[in-house]
Amino acid sequence: MTTTHHLRVHRSDEQLERQGQLAWRIAEIAADEVEVDADVVDMIINRVIDNAAVAAASLTRGPVSAARQQALDHPVSVNGAGSTIFGCPLERRTSPEWAAWANGVAVRELDYHDTFLAAEYSHPGDNIPPILAVAQHVGSDGRALTRALATGYEIQIDLVKAISLHAHKIDHVAHLGPSAAAGIGTLLGLDVPTIYQAVGQALHTTTATRQSRKGEISTWKAHAPAFAGKMAVEAVDRAMRGETSPSPIYEGEDGVIAWMLDGPDASYEVPLPTAGEAKRAILDSYTKEHSAEYQAQAWIDLARKLHGERPELADPAQVESIVLHTSHHTHYVIGSGANDPQKYDPHASRETLDHSIPYIFAVALQDGTWHHVDSYAPERAQREDTVALWHKITTAEDAEWTRRYHSIDPAEKAFGGRVEIRLTNGETVVDEIAVADAHPLGARPFARADYIRKFRILAEPVLEESEIERFLGLAERLPELTPEEVGALTIVAAPGVLAAAPAPKGLF
Repeated sequence: MTTTHHLRVHRSDEQLERQGQLAWRIAEIAADEVEVDADVVDMIINRVIDNAAVAAASLTRGPVSAARQQALDHPVSVNGAGSTIFGCPLERRTSPEWAAWANGVAVRELDYHDTFLAAEYSHPGDNIPPILAVAQHVGSDGRALTRALATGYEIQIDLVKAISLHAHKIDHVAHLGPSAAAGIGTLLGLDVPTIYQAVGQALHTTTATRQSRKGEISTWKAHAPAFAGKMAVEAVDRAMRGETSPSPIYEGEDGVIAWMLDGPDASYEVPLPTAGEAKRAILDSYTKEHSAEYQAQAWIDLARKLHGERPELADPAQVESIVLHTSHHTHYVIGSGANDPQKYDPHASRETLDHSIPYIFAVALQDGTWHHVDSYAPERAQREDTVALWHKITTAEDAEWTRRYHSIDPAEKAFGGRVEIRLTNGETVVDEIAVADAHPLGARPFARADYIRKFRILAEPVLEESEIERFLGLAERLPELTPEEVGALTIVAAPGVLAAAPAPKGLF
């Protein structure tokens, strides 16, 4: 039975014992040798495939190329076999922290993998690159890797359910550092005190502001979770050498909660599994059918539906205004409530456009589809009729949709809203959607076949068919893999693909 951990700030003179700290509880969960349930194993396999899919689609993009070059410029560290880098030959390896970096950027670049939204936002699939990198370096088998990934997902999702970071403009990867460190602790079979120190160090080094997701969004958006994964690997390494971390990291009077989050009087109830309880949090998360911010998923599906039912809505000459009534988050982060002029700028970066629901809804309404490259192309964003329609779209916070967004009842939780389209002829079109079609409660929930189809669509332009089959053959047997097979759990680009990508030089 899941229990809640009461989390609050403690004065220094209260002398909070380690056993009462959240970082210690996280470490206990990571050290628990509980087996992974079959349905959780199945979903972990799905997400390993999903990560590889979105990484394949981003192999030649600038940020991914830069991160890959940095990793390639670092040799394999001693005391291990090294780790693979997405796209590179199996024998071309680097040290695990740099593999976590390069592969983490590749996974996040297109903002196209799994998601979990509650008190905070997250992409829990970001745990996979650092944990897999360490598994390859130390020679872990598939069973150990599966258990470790279950831990990473469990800890991040549990933190996201309870502790809001964005309310204080702290980036959501502050929950990823601790979860990845915990997952690596599970992988290596470390004891509770060592994992405790790693979790504290990982949190301490991964707190940063949300400016990376505001205004003119930069390429750092993809690097932020990769940096958290890299820091987690390094934190575990330091903890294994006996180094300690700031303590209590969450609860201290100068700690994260007191000065970065809700302040010295704050308290939270963090849901955590009890000793011996299976780690099942991954089943609460969901992936993306479309390459866009998760709150845009349902709106794309609704726009596709309206495109087929009412094609005249694509013509800005026939539309007076479009208002998307939605949750607080959608309105203020990717909607007009953000007050970011860049969200209406036809020359904005891809990273900015994928955080602009007015742009996304306009293009999906006109095209009846969404494509991870074509829908963001400059010529698409700058099309005159698109700009005209786009600038007629605003968002408005709706209390009911905000309530549903924050609901803890899975059957009620929603990420969509209601659209009201006023036509120039005086007619008003009203429709609504609660969750994306691919959501577990959506019109077409994603299953294994959908993950594989997504992988094939994204991988076929850059991987040979034999490589696609080789990777899928390994991924679908994840818990049974030998250490040698775990070491080959990556994707190798077709000849010439990486040679045509940027190869920027830097300091290293």
